[in-house]
Amino acid sequence: MAFVCEICGKGPRSGSRITRRGLEKRKGGIGLHTTAITKRRFLPNLQKIRVREGGTVLSRRVCTACIKAGKVIKA
Repeated sequence: MAFVCEICGKGPRSGSRITRRGLEKRKGGIGLHTTAITKRRFLPNLQKIRVREGGTVLSRRVCTACIKAGKVIKA
């Protein structure tokens, strides 16, 4: 499975890209108006690293949150 952390299972999340037009009220305009809302994907920050597991060295796709938290031991 692509874009999935092999340690915690973190994967893509969905969200929206919001397009706004106009000038803000505090800058002297009549306010911002939403003109379009489209779907987008937030992808996890995956890194391909060599991990030591059970005395062997394997290559894994791991998110940076797991690397920072120390859930994996680098080879």
